[in-house]
Amino acid sequence: MNYWTELSIQYANQKSYLDDLFHVYPTIPEGIREINQDSWDRIETAFKKKNNDTLIRELMKHNLFPIKDSYVAYFKRDKSAIERNPKTINRLCGRLYEMGLDAIYARCSEPKETNRQIGPFFRRWLNSKSLGVQPLTLKEFKKNKKDAILNGSDAQLMSFAASELNYTHSKGLDFIGRFNGKYVIGEAKFLTDFGGHQNAQFNDAISTVQAKDVKAITIAILDGVLYIKGNNKMYKDITTKYSELNIMSSLVFREFLYQI
Repeated sequence: MNYWTELSIQYANQKSYLDDLFHVYPTIPEGIREINQDSWDRIETAFKKKNNDTLIRELMKHNLFPIKDSYVAYFKRDKSAIERNPKTINRLCGRLYEMGLDAIYARCSEPKETNRQIGPFFRRWLNSKSLGVQPLTLKEFKKNKKDAILNGSDAQLMSFAASELNYTHSKGLDFIGRFNGKYVIGEAKFLTDFGGHQNAQFNDAISTVQAKDVKAITIAILDGVLYIKGNNKMYKDITTKYSELNIMSSLVFREFLYQI
């Protein structure tokens, strides 16, 4: 097994893994979503007057629609469909009237789900100089060959990787660094559970590590449930099928970079 994967498994099972990981992914739920008061006044009026058309149109303006229904996304993308499908609108509004205004407000103002907030945290952790070097702009990164981390937009990282490192894979990158004269690229993921979207995230990171003919060391900086020993697919994959790939926790990542 890859030494850094093994070290990550040991860390997750023998040390204060989650306590330490909180420094990288401080997943603090955000406050409630702000609701525009003018819009809410129109919602209240439409609700009390049972004006289905206005009620739906105003609620569509908010990031979070108060009920989960497979037809809502269609209306959000095509507002003209509201007029053409009165029965569906009546059905949706019936559920809204049943909920009541207080429940609608509470649902529309719910905080974002934690797992949708964690994406930027890894970059913030890098920018706090956690790896011992200050991330540099693209211009500064290109100036010399010293140890450095590239701090740029997703597009800048992809462009540099494609032009300088022959990275032609379609998946974006969360890390480009240069240590001891060698380039390192990779994706970072916090896998909070098994199945569904989390499996897809895992597979995305693996596909980055397996990218061919890249002029850099490819890595997957993965944290979360994949290091739980057992029969779960992720654990079995990193200890068998992908056991030779550079898969590691962010908590051992610094040591990996400085031993290159």
